[in-house]
Amino acid sequence: MRAGATDARRAAVLGSPIAHSLSPVLHRAAYGELGLTSWSYDRFEIDEAALPGFLAELGPEWAGLSLTMPLKRAVIPLLDEISETAASVEAVNTVVFTKDGRRVGDNTDIPGMVAALRERGIEQVDSAAILGAGATASSALAALARVCTGEIVAYVRSEARAAEMRQWGERLDVEIRTADWAEADRALRAPLVIATTPAGTTDALAASVPERPATLFDVLYDPWPTALAARWSMYGGAVVSGLDLLVHQAVLQVEQMTGRVAVPVEAMRNAGERALEAR
Repeated sequence: MRAGATDARRAAVLGSPIAHSLSPVLHRAAYGELGLTSWSYDRFEIDEAALPGFLAELGPEWAGLSLTMPLKRAVIPLLDEISETAASVEAVNTVVFTKDGRRVGDNTDIPGMVAALRERGIEQVDSAAILGAGATASSALAALARVCTGEIVAYVRSEARAAEMRQWGERLDVEIRTADWAEADRALRAPLVIATTPAGTTDALAASVPERPATLFDVLYDPWPTALAARWSMYGGAVVSGLDLLVHQAVLQVEQMTGRVAVPVEAMRNAGERALEAR
């Protein structure tokens, strides 16, 4: 264990914009349950230009950082080492400071997605669909590399995005096919659908949800439920939410930063739900 309950340690989430982040709520809930009363977790509005200076000023009391956009790729040249998982998608969302002062980057989004699916009983599927082709879609593809044994179809809006997804497929050694967004309603018949698009993008697809849907993983959490998730649930399909993802990736961050195991998943989820209800 890197630190005990009496050691004053710091952690924070960085990004821009950052005011909406639930990370402080989740991490503080974990600290409370683990008895880490002298640990603190804050948020800082930091963009790519300000990141090097911020890192340079951190003292030995710092245990780690959570990173959101636009810093997940910008931080990589500033680190001493990154994990294979982070390197696979060229994105770091977690930085841990070692005892000897090294900066080590990891990506907990990918194993967080896998953990969120397993929590719903999804260990393996024979095919899957991804809605969207942004940064989150590459993490979704990396997660599917661990749970999908067959073809993955990504529904995208442009040939440029399609080419990007095919490149990620080659890099991750995943069988992927791309299709036009106009055919996205076909995605809803897959055993597992991962929606990675911004709020409102999938609303029009709600009317196309089949009568017996399988599993939807919608990475959004505010507003929730999305129109697609609401219809999916109404028809009896399993739904994994963006909050589930946020909680599970935060659990892994807390483990890495504090050295503790048995991080309280439900306490973190409950804290996140209360915070969203209060908005």
